[in-house]
Amino acid sequence: SSSNKNSTQKRRKKMASSLRSVNPNAESMDKAAALFMNINAAKGLQDVMKTNLGPRGTIKMLVDGAGGLKLTKDGNVLLKEMQIQNPTAIMIARSAVAQDDISGDGTSSTVLITGELMKQAERYVNEGVHPRVIVEGLEAAKKSAIEFLKQFRVETGGVENPDREMLLCVARTALRTKLEEHLADMLTSIVTDAVLCISRPQMPIDLHMVEIMTMKHKEDSETKLIKGMVLDHGSRHPDMPKHVDDAFILTCNISMEYEKSEVNSSFMYSNAEQREKMVEAERKFTDDVVRQVIALKKKVCDGNDKGFVVITQKGIDPISLDMLAKENILALRRAKRRNMERLVLACGGVCVNSPEELSPEVLGHAGQVYEHILGDEKFTFIEDVANPTSCTILLKGPNQHTIIQLKDAVRDGLRAVKNTLIDKAVIPGAGAFEAGLFVHLNEVTKKSVEGRAKRGVEAFAEAMLVIPKTLAENSGYDAQDAVISLTDEHENGNIVGIDVTTGEPFDPTTSGVYDNYLVKMQILQSAPVVATQLLLVDQVLRAGVNMRGRGAAE
Repeated sequence: SSSNKNSTQKRRKKMASSLRSVNPNAESMDKAAALFMNINAAKGLQDVMKTNLGPRGTIKMLVDGAGGLKLTKDGNVLLKEMQIQNPTAIMIARSAVAQDDISGDGTSSTVLITGELMKQAERYVNEGVHPRVIVEGLEAAKKSAIEFLKQFRVETGGVENPDREMLLCVARTALRTKLEEHLADMLTSIVTDAVLCISRPQMPIDLHMVEIMTMKHKEDSETKLIKGMVLDHGSRHPDMPKHVDDAFILTCNISMEYEKSEVNSSFMYSNAEQREKMVEAERKFTDDVVRQVIALKKKVCDGNDKGFVVITQKGIDPISLDMLAKENILALRRAKRRNMERLVLACGGVCVNSPEELSPEVLGHAGQVYEHILGDEKFTFIEDVANPTSCTILLKGPNQHTIIQLKDAVRDGLRAVKNTLIDKAVIPGAGAFEAGLFVHLNEVTKKSVEGRAKRGVEAFAEAMLVIPKTLAENSGYDAQDAVISLTDEHENGNIVGIDVTTGEPFDPTTSGVYDNYLVKMQILQSAPVVATQLLLVDQVLRAGVNMRGRGAAE
């Protein structure tokens, strides 16, 4: 054994010396130190994120270089905003952020489980088990965990027959981990109804059709869902009506302003009369377009008291605005392209691209269109539409950081509801799945794995308990007591999670605590992969191109 040790040391020295000959400025870290660095980085990131997990998690305050504040307990926002130096921690953070991009939630859980897998593996590595053997066990446990997840899920309705109560439960569970309870409960029905409004059978759910508009105004509890549209600009003429009832809506992509020619052109004239004719000819095209719009308004509005609103993606010049104002038409110019798509879905009608297409058939309809002025900003509300398949969530808050916090939470809430409709399944939450998986891995999977790979399965099973442990800790209860009572219940065949208000086991399905199936699947797919990659690192080399430059400079 001593000769083997000597040969290993010689091999390492030879490797280090060969690396030095290739790049004299290279920095190297041997096997034990590399693994130790990776495990410490994972544990360090886990400790930072631990206190955020669950509805009772605490809040982090992020201060940027300019002194701006951001209050958040959303793992995704934290990982994106924090400046992480350690390369291993950066790798874990990137995989967790990718998890959020795909499923909209589960960032903190991914970091916690990755860190805990590394922590559990460290115990066995210190006892002399080779990392490759542990990795084999982890991979076997991962396969078994994914199979168990498929059996554990609870089926629910999709887009064709949505179960609104179930969607409310999923949204509430997701939002309560991001915001305080009263705000989360208020936003729950808003995000659920918003997704139900835009979802249609046999069509993909496009969350961009939910406009998120912010107003720095009043209290955060004034946030509401508008089955219609809110535009962040108003009319540009003082004589235009500020409130239109029972209005026809013309959405168009037609320019109503005088446009210069694209090539340099000049016009020679010898008297004022010729100049007047030229100006008239230049305006004629634009004026004709405006007259066609006015003619359409007269056709549909004469003989009744209906209103008429024009919303265009292009510009409307002062002369055209004046002509429209005289006819009592409300006109909005330079609307966003996304809003044009939303308007058609909300009000009906067709977006017209040329004046030749103008006809009563292309018009949409809204019960009321009105302007709201807030300081220097104007907002136009289009409400009381018949069958909207696009809507607006109007977020209100007294200050900027409240609005940003609401915006991040609403985004995650919308994704949670969308995922449920697509998956047609949910998972009982509050740590019930993790405790059930722990019992399953120890009682079933461990028996099917042979040899020392069992240690990897044990490590995976123990790592899963980090979720219920952390939920108990963040709620102020003893983690060990909570986990033991949970696993005892699961061994008796009861599906229970941890009640954050009492610290006792409870049935999450009766309290409506459900997690997304997709989120759990992504966590099981990504966290073990990152952990196994890091466990198999036996040397860290810093020998990049910039190292050579530094050596030359010295």
